[in-house]
Amino acid sequence: MWLSVSFAADSAQAELLADALMSLGALSVSLEDADAGTEQETPQFGEPGCEPAPLWAHSRVIALFEADANIAAIAATAAVEAGLVTTPDYEISEIAEQNWVQLTQAQFEPIRINDRLWIVPSWHTAPNPGAVNLVLDPGMAFGTGSHPTTRLCLEWLCEHVQPGDSLIDYGCGSGILAIAAAKLGAGPVGDVVGVDIDDNALRAAADNAARNEVALVLMHSNQVIDRQFDIVVANILTNPLCVMAPLLATLAKPGARIGLSGILATQTAQVQAAYRPAFELQVAAEREGWVLLEGTRR
Repeated sequence: MWLSVSFAADSAQAELLADALMSLGALSVSLEDADAGTEQETPQFGEPGCEPAPLWAHSRVIALFEADANIAAIAATAAVEAGLVTTPDYEISEIAEQNWVQLTQAQFEPIRINDRLWIVPSWHTAPNPGAVNLVLDPGMAFGTGSHPTTRLCLEWLCEHVQPGDSLIDYGCGSGILAIAAAKLGAGPVGDVVGVDIDDNALRAAADNAARNEVALVLMHSNQVIDRQFDIVVANILTNPLCVMAPLLATLAKPGARIGLSGILATQTAQVQAAYRPAFELQVAAEREGWVLLEGTRR
């Protein structure tokens, strides 16, 4: 049994209070939007190169403690350490021991991308054995098929990958896009490449490729890529996509297709302008406020 303690805090107090609670023995601390699920909910999208988004005006600091913790004393001390005038309001709930593996697995069901492609966690049976089934479990690298941008890219690949196409997935994360492309017919061996800046992501991609019995060439972003591809796909975020526009253009053969996501609909013009010297990008699809831009190399 554990105690979950939820404190009300504003944006100026939340991080200070979280740090104080950790120093006083909290097993974990998380910050949440207290207005989540209401019209006042405020999404946050942090990007490299941007100023960090401020915390929510109405925040919730949730700390986990051992069952015998003296919450009243901890709350009072944390308030003093955080420089608060009074102890903030808080609520306590009990969390019972559970089969956490089973509980986590229950949150991830097979994902139907379309009639042709499914993403199936390893503990599930494929709902459609005749489809292309990509076996993928949640892990340390981004890309399980559940995020709108990943689905946009997978749908786009289903439409555009032709047998024998060479393809590079820049910012490959879990390898989901490159693996899907290979299972959709891209190749042959050595012609499907995944690139990432994170060694953990590359290890995850290698494990996922082996599980799906496809051959990927996996490279760190500091390695030189001295070839071009029929398809370039990148699901990152707007700022790094704009910075990498010249690089991604050099990786595309004349007439190659490019698909970019991780872009909010409001950021469309910014990305189009960055790529205009090499591509005339158009919105191919939109989902939950995110877009996928596509174009052909001039």
